[in-house]
Amino acid sequence: MAITKLDQMLEALKGRPKRRLVAAFANDGHTLAAVHDAIQAGVVDGILTGDEAAIRRICAEEGIDPAAFRIVHEPVDVRAAALAVALINGREADVLMKGSLSTDRYMRAILDKEKGLMEPGAILSHVTVIELPRHPKLLVCGDVAVIPQPDLKQKVAITNYVIATAQALGIDRPKVALLAASEQVLPNYSHCIEAAAIAKMADRGQIKGALVDGPLALDAAVDPEAAGIKGLQGPVAGDADGLVFADIEGGNVFYKTCSKLAGAELAAMVVGARVPCILSSRGDSTRTKLYSIALAALAAKA
Repeated sequence: MAITKLDQMLEALKGRPKRRLVAAFANDGHTLAAVHDAIQAGVVDGILTGDEAAIRRICAEEGIDPAAFRIVHEPVDVRAAALAVALINGREADVLMKGSLSTDRYMRAILDKEKGLMEPGAILSHVTVIELPRHPKLLVCGDVAVIPQPDLKQKVAITNYVIATAQALGIDRPKVALLAASEQVLPNYSHCIEAAAIAKMADRGQIKGALVDGPLALDAAVDPEAAGIKGLQGPVAGDADGLVFADIEGGNVFYKTCSKLAGAELAAMVVGARVPCILSSRGDSTRTKLYSIALAALAAKA
């Protein structure tokens, strides 16, 4: 059964083998609380790298039992991130999570050519799952945070990541919309041309496991009334499960509009590495981090 609310991910994970999560430089209360909540929910086992004294002090302040975690002491943030990646590569963990270090230092550990988590030729991207109060289904979106101006090859990768994430949420054949400002294939508008090319690739089996259409404007992708008014046919129009944005500006504005103005709940992860990597903001709520852990646990390979 397809998951339609983010909290359903926690229920879906019950009875499955628990994933092992390592949080890099987990010296902040939100990260500790989210990992602890995920452990209590039976979603993951938790490993923390960071300053052990600081972690224990924060646990005491937050009322968290530090015995719930395996703590690996490393007080320097870049070394704590490298240590977390090493635990992944040593098969001691299945999911990576960002703690209280900066995004660039976290990403540097993932992208390290010798000791990181990337296979040759892999494309790193960001997938967000958004639950909106007035929309009947989850929206799986990419890329809102990592690739600024994706080219055709990167958009194909983003499309495949959106499909894989939707399938992890129980949507067997997701409907994916490639977004642009217009549904017309305008020859002078590269985003429209690329969207049409990817849709044709899906028609011919080069992209598998989903129904893919584009270019589609946002209203035509998610609102059946708007799609009908515009005379658009096909199974994706008005009923998309996944949205592939033309560039990071459109994706990031949509993401922040949903979260700040529309009361959305969010889960997010970086994909394309050997394991799902949670890249939540230091300002994200504990709930967002918990949902991101659950999403990554669903997506992690056995």
